Amino acid sequence: MDHGSGHRHGDCKCAGAPMERFVQPCLLLLLHRQSTHGYDLIHSLEEFGFTDNEADPGTVYRNLRRMEEEGLVSSRWETGGGGPAKRLYRLTPEGEELLHAWAESVEHNKQRLENFLSRYRREFNTGG
Repeated sequence: MDHGSGHRHGDCKCAGAPMERFVQPCLLLLLHRQSTHGYDLIHSLEEFGFTDNEADPGTVYRNLRRMEEEGLVSSRWETGGGGPAKRLYRLTPEGEELLHAWAESVEHNKQRLENFLSRYRREFNTGG
């Protein structure tokens, strides 16, 4: 999408970093629903609007490893089913606490974002 200055949305450096961090609360919320494997989490991130590039295996497993080091999730090897062993991830009580904090933060920042968009639309006379 061209924003009039030759700047294309896909090239925007402003969009990537915040959404990269937003993977974490999405993973926590998915794990609150049920314990599962990394592969399933990667595909479930589509529910939150992440594309394959944003929810690539490296990003997801890096986040899971970091969250496990921080005590937000735990994992164990699952060897049943005749296939190769897979890690089963589950949410810890600390992870659930952080999930609630993320929800409060998102709620707080939602209003800021709506205010920004409203002001932007007025400044540039755009719909939306």
